[in-house]
Amino acid sequence: MEVFEQRITCADGIGLSCRLWLPDGKGPWPVLLMRQPYGRAIASTVTYAHPSWYASHGFAVLVQDVRGRGDSAGDFQGFRQEAPDGSATVAWLRQQSWCNGQVGSYGFSYQGLSQLLLSEGDALPDALAPAMAGLDERLHWASEGGCHWWAIGVGWALQLAAQGLKRRDDLEGWQTIRAALESGRFLNEGLSLLERFDPQGMGLRWLRQDPSTSDGWTCHTPPAELWQRPMLLVGGWHDPHLRGVLDLWQRSRAAGTEPLLRIGAWSHLNWGGGIDALQLSFFKEHLCGNSADPAEPRTLMQEIQSGHWRERSPDQCSHQSWGLTSAGLAAIRSDEGELNPLSGGPQSGGQVVVVHDPWRPLPGRGGHLGLDAGVVGRGDLDQRSDVACFSTAPFQETSELLGEPVLELDAAADQPGFDLCLALSIVTPDGQVRQLSTGVARYRGEDCQRMERRQVALQPLLTDLPAGCRLRLSIGLAAWPQIAVNPGDGSLPEGSAGARHRVISVTLQLADSCFSIRPMAGAN
Repeated sequence: MEVFEQRITCADGIGLSCRLWLPDGKGPWPVLLMRQPYGRAIASTVTYAHPSWYASHGFAVLVQDVRGRGDSAGDFQGFRQEAPDGSATVAWLRQQSWCNGQVGSYGFSYQGLSQLLLSEGDALPDALAPAMAGLDERLHWASEGGCHWWAIGVGWALQLAAQGLKRRDDLEGWQTIRAALESGRFLNEGLSLLERFDPQGMGLRWLRQDPSTSDGWTCHTPPAELWQRPMLLVGGWHDPHLRGVLDLWQRSRAAGTEPLLRIGAWSHLNWGGGIDALQLSFFKEHLCGNSADPAEPRTLMQEIQSGHWRERSPDQCSHQSWGLTSAGLAAIRSDEGELNPLSGGPQSGGQVVVVHDPWRPLPGRGGHLGLDAGVVGRGDLDQRSDVACFSTAPFQETSELLGEPVLELDAAADQPGFDLCLALSIVTPDGQVRQLSTGVARYRGEDCQRMERRQVALQPLLTDLPAGCRLRLSIGLAAWPQIAVNPGDGSLPEGSAGARHRVISVTLQLADSCFSIRPMAGAN
């Protein structure tokens, strides 16, 4: 195996630095391309096998520093720069003596979207494997339910800023950001650090935009022909970009193709052993002409608790629904509120008032928006008096839950701003509470003080509800630092609680409430 440094010159004269791994023996070979902003030497080995492993299986592998990152020239402008550079790179690859004309692309997160951002024309990959990415910067990269992803959004923006400082040899600035990240100060100081060190950065721009409206946000549109290419799509139940992956799946299907889809019980960085063997087989099929394994399902999903894989599809759903009932004490006693199946008629009613005290905002934990992403215990959180809990009776037999959980109920606050922060958990017979999914929604303006229908979607999931266990829905009014603390005055939240944050009381009207499981994608 040989390793080379390469330089690609774009049409505007900007040079892009690359590292190339070539297999032993005589080429040419099919090529795997990864374009990323974190330094080509890393090559996304946090989630994938090293490029040398793919090279040992007969692929040339090229990992590129995108414009303005690593050793590549030019200014880094986020996703908006990638289409012409990506197409230029694919065209260049096909002209090299060691390339047999077949090009595949792979990578997750930024590297996932960079595969899709290409110019119209012939310079498109022959097969793609985008993981944990989406096209909508507002809904797939920066926010959900009108709430900015705070901890992960600020943290990622600061990572990009620090790498820019290192590139400019500003080691003092780099250390300032690093110290803020390690101490946790970045959660409150992040915006000022970004204004100081990366004022034109994509991350700060997102954090300054209103996530409750699509105005001013970018939703990317890949070339139409790209949807005809074979795709391997990878997502995780505990990854914030899951809805982006599901959107890619729907777009591919709408174009008449059947992409491979794998959704694991994974967070953004922990893939539980990865997907390299599957990815290698995918590229051998579509770049080398190997026969596909007829037994390989098009879609597989991993059950969150056991880790078992099942042949399920995003357009399938378990379709359960429950109503919420309480005599008013669901926020005082975690065992008082009820989730009653709606199949037998109206099974909801009552009213609960939940009070948010900004001095002690409810913490966010685990889920898909946490720095501690994944399944976590939350029995202590459910004991707080600012959390209303609603539980089913013990299940008589094991049932599967598949889809996107959605809560609908009437709610009003006494202030012109409030959040609804939900958690879905399994309560075991011995009283352990294991949180499986979370969701958030933010409301601002005078409408907050009117009793109106509210809807909150939680992260999709596949899980079993074992016999003897209960399903619990917990409703709080904060999830710090996963989302910023709502000040209650109608303004856009920007960090933790401050001296001007208001106490917020929210009345939950439970009559006609519905907590249901809906298809996570693909349903009309």
